[in-house]
Amino acid sequence: MKKHSRLLSATTGLALLLSACGGDSPGGSIVGGPTPTPSPTPTPTPSSACSVRERQNWAAAQLREWYLFPETLPASLDPSPYATVDDYIDALTATARGQGRDRYFTYLTSIAEENAYYSSGSSAGLGLRLATDSTQRRIFVTEAFEGGPGLTAGIDRGAEIIGIGTTSSNIRSVSAITASEGLDGVSNALGPDTVGTTRILRVYDAAGTRDVSVTKREFDITPVSSRYGAQILNDSGRRVGYVNLRTFITTAGPALRDAFAQFRAQGVTEVIVDLRYNGGGLVSIAELFGDLLGGGRSSSDILTRTTFRPEKAAQNETRYFEVQPQSIAPTRIAFIGTRGTASASELVINSFIPYLNARAGLIGTNTYGKPVGQVALDRSACDDRLRVVAFATQNSAGNANYFTGLASSVGSSCQAPDDIGYQLGDPREASTRQALDFLAGATCTPISGTVSSQSVNQQRRELLTPARPGTAQREVPGLF
Repeated sequence: MKKHSRLLSATTGLALLLSACGGDSPGGSIVGGPTPTPSPTPTPTPSSACSVRERQNWAAAQLREWYLFPETLPASLDPSPYATVDDYIDALTATARGQGRDRYFTYLTSIAEENAYYSSGSSAGLGLRLATDSTQRRIFVTEAFEGGPGLTAGIDRGAEIIGIGTTSSNIRSVSAITASEGLDGVSNALGPDTVGTTRILRVYDAAGTRDVSVTKREFDITPVSSRYGAQILNDSGRRVGYVNLRTFITTAGPALRDAFAQFRAQGVTEVIVDLRYNGGGLVSIAELFGDLLGGGRSSSDILTRTTFRPEKAAQNETRYFEVQPQSIAPTRIAFIGTRGTASASELVINSFIPYLNARAGLIGTNTYGKPVGQVALDRSACDDRLRVVAFATQNSAGNANYFTGLASSVGSSCQAPDDIGYQLGDPREASTRQALDFLAGATCTPISGTVSSQSVNQQRRELLTPARPGTAQREVPGLF
C-alpha cells in the first residue's frame, strides 16, 4: 500500500443533499496533513488480487486497523451476502452511520480518478451544478463552471432545466421524470459522466425557453472562478474582500494567494468567505486558507488539531498558524454556508471561532456537520483507494463535536437564502447582501441549528447528487 494524505470532503449514499430539517446527506471529506503509515499488506497473487472477496477482506482489515470508531465495527461479518465491496463497507459502518458519525464518509474509490481530481479538478460532464427546490420537482442551475460545456452553451446560474432528452423528439419534462422516478430519475436522464454523452436540455431563463444540445467532455474545475471568485466589493464606500472557493484542490493554492494579495494591497480588513457549496477536500489547502486569513495570529496560536484513535495517537498533529506573504488580518469575517458546506470548509470556519468570536459570522443556513476526515489506503493492483474515517478535527478551544452543523458553535449567525436570481458575489444576491450587512454591524435573525425560518425554507436549494457519486461529485456537490 502507498501512503497518502488526509481528506475532508463530501460523500453520500443518497440521491441529494437533504435540507437542514434532518436526514442523511452528503458530508465532506478532509485530505492532507500528517501521512499515516499503514501496516504492510502482503502482495496477493495476480489470480486473487482483485476478486470481490479479496477486496472485501482487504477493506475490512483496513477498517479494523484505522477506523476512528472501532467499537462500532461488528466483531465478525460474513462478506458472502454482499455483492460488492461498497455494500460490504456500508454494512461494516452501519452502526456509526446510525449514530450520525459516519454518514457514508467511508468509501471505496479509484486511485487514478481521485488523483486526477485533486491535482487539477479534472472532471467529465456538463460543467453545471444542479439543485432542486423545496418541492423536489424542479431543477435549477446554481453554478456553471468556466471551461465546461454547459456555460459554453450559454447556460448559467439561475436557469431552470425543464426538460431532458437524448434528441429533440424525446425530451421528457423534469416534472414528469420526478413524478414517476423521483430525483434519481433526473440523474439517470442526464446520462453517464463519460466524454461524448450528449443531452438536449430544455432551459428556461431570462432569455426565455429554448432547447440546448450539450455534449459532456473533460474539463478542469477552476477552484476560484475567474468571473466572480475573488473581488473587492464597494459597500457604501467600505472595501470588502469577497472570495468564493468551490473546492479544496491543489490548484486552489495559487488562486487563493492571488486573491489575498489583492486584498492585502487594497488594505482590506473585512472579508466574505463564500463556501456555500464547498464539500471539502485537501487539508493542506484548508490550512493555507486559514493562514491567509490569519495575518493577525501568532505562530503559537493553534489553527487546528488532528486526533486519531488511541492506537494511532502517534499520527496526532497540532497545526499552528503560519503567516504567508499574502496574509491579511481581518477584523470581521462573514462565512457564507449552507448544508452543502462540509468538512474542510467547516474546518476553516471552526478554526476562527475562538479568535474572532462574534466577529466571525455564519451567513445563510446551517452547515452539514462533519468534524472527521479520511485517510487514503491504496491497493494499487486493483486501482482501489479506501477512504477511511480515521481522525477528528478540532479548533484551539477543543470543539470537535459539530455533527449537526456549526450553527450552534459560531458566535454570530444570520439567516439568508441562496438567491439564484443573482450571480455569486453580487451585492444584490441575498446571502452576499446579508454578509455585507453583518460586516457593517446590522442586526439579523440567527440561524437555527435545526429548522430555518419559513422565508428561507421557501427558497431552499438542495444540491442534486447521484446515489454513488464519483470523486468530483463528492467534492463538488451538485456537479453534473
